[in-house]
Amino acid sequence: MSTERMERIRARLQSALTPQRLDISDDSAAHAGHPGARLGGHYSVLIVAEVFRGQSTRERHRTIYAALGELFSTDIHALSIRALAPGENAAGDAHG
Repeated sequence: MSTERMERIRARLQSALTPQRLDISDDSAAHAGHPGARLGGHYSVLIVAEVFRGQSTRERHRTIYAALGELFSTDIHALSIRALAPGENAAGDAHG
């Protein structure tokens, strides 16, 4: 079930945001027994997309939430997001 959920997440983000990089990991095992985890998984996303250029962190998260839509009520209980524009590295520093 987790692989299917991750593929639904991937498909939504690919379609809506056309990322240059998209890494999704399932962190659900670390949250076993957590009451909300029964309804959906815990995931981490690293996404690099041009759409994020000039957006604040809050705007980037809203863009991702909009792309995933109802998956938050069916597949996702918690999502850790690292959203970058091209040229920003994973540590958060810009390289021009």
